[in-house]
Amino acid sequence: MHRDSLVTPVRTAHAVRFSAGTAAPRTLVPAGACDCHVHVYDSRFPAAPQAKLLPPDASALDYAVLQQRIGTTRVVLVTPSTYGTDNRPMLEGLAALGAMGVPARGVAVIDGTESDAALQRLHAAGVRGVRLNLSLGVSGTADSLLPLARRIAPLGWHLQLLMAPDVLIAQADVLRQLPVPVVFDHFGRIAPAQAGRHPAHALLLALLQCGQAWVKLSGGYIVSEQHSVEDPALDTLAASYLRCAPHRVVWGSDWPHATASAGVQPLPDDARQVDRLADWAREAGDSSATLQRVLVDNPAALYGFAPTISSLS
Repeated sequence: MHRDSLVTPVRTAHAVRFSAGTAAPRTLVPAGACDCHVHVYDSRFPAAPQAKLLPPDASALDYAVLQQRIGTTRVVLVTPSTYGTDNRPMLEGLAALGAMGVPARGVAVIDGTESDAALQRLHAAGVRGVRLNLSLGVSGTADSLLPLARRIAPLGWHLQLLMAPDVLIAQADVLRQLPVPVVFDHFGRIAPAQAGRHPAHALLLALLQCGQAWVKLSGGYIVSEQHSVEDPALDTLAASYLRCAPHRVVWGSDWPHATASAGVQPLPDDARQVDRLADWAREAGDSSATLQRVLVDNPAALYGFAPTISSLS
């Protein structure tokens, strides 16, 4: 039996691999809370030739320990750029989580030449979207946007994108005509200082408002000029998304923080990441209702998780 839908698990304070701090969050997350952006790494699988991030092994079992600390019970595994289009580490992670009774979904990386049968196997394993990462140049290009979207549309999947704001603007016309929902991870790759200034921010808000897009409040420490989720400048950016379309926002920890392992930023405290989400929810208005949406209801709608008791009441 899946363990997430009836009660919120007891959180425990302890150290977790690839996460700073030991304390549990001050924020009590709702039952069925989902972390929508997690990677697993396994050195048994070769890195792609162009891979820029080569973090140490981080398993689904390691992540399950983090769940005990922060209180989430559902998770979305995303194939990282390290493996190009090799989804085996992510798929093994899904299987391991399933064996532990953890409801999990996956976001794969494909090149569009896969057979229908191969895509159906991914769907059966729990995949509900594909990611196109244009920030690291390992696989895919902006020209892949429309072909990939058309390829996955019959499956009811979404297209998850990571791209620089200037690229987002350059692809505005294409984004508006895609036949699938678009999920922008890592705050849309928009820096806090660009909120209200860069046209990509206005475009993303418009796509959220019309129901074409979703945004993940993930990787705040990546887009912050301070390299920290504690950066107060993140408040305005996060609140802009939550006020515009609270029903189109999800949250992710980005564990195990591959860029931090590479020395780009300090290792974040994932309990503090949860508390910062609560800060942004308060900034946007009704904090408890917003947390329920962002952590439970929205992920259930986007990834096809079962409704929780509170969602049905």
